[in-house]
Amino acid sequence: MNFKSPQINLYVDNLEKSKGFYQKLGFTQTFVAEIDGKPVHYELILDGFKLGIASKESTKEIHGLNPGQNMGCEIVVWTEDTDSAIQYLIENGATMLSHPHNFLNDLRSGWIQDPDGNPIQIVCKRQK
Repeated sequence: MNFKSPQINLYVDNLEKSKGFYQKLGFTQTFVAEIDGKPVHYELILDGFKLGIASKESTKEIHGLNPGQNMGCEIVVWTEDTDSAIQYLIENGATMLSHPHNFLNDLRSGWIQDPDGNPIQIVCKRQK
């Protein structure tokens, strides 16, 4: 058995809004799946990490799944300046979960939610 090309899929209410949000994080689109000419799934990539986003509606119709809001995992994105990155994301549709704060010896981190409530940790190494 050989497994390869892992990715995380998020189920979202508004596919285009979510795609735009993740593109503002720096993700670029690599794939789109359409049904009757309408996008139902995008794949995006950032620094080798692949993220899929699929509409909740299509997931119910096509696969018989009833996805809910996932709080059991998070996406982590490293940056040079956590505070500035979080402010930028708030201005572009994110909701604050945890204000930036220092932790461990040299890290600064904060959490936001994407437009569908999926948690994203924004983290950087602190300048010494």
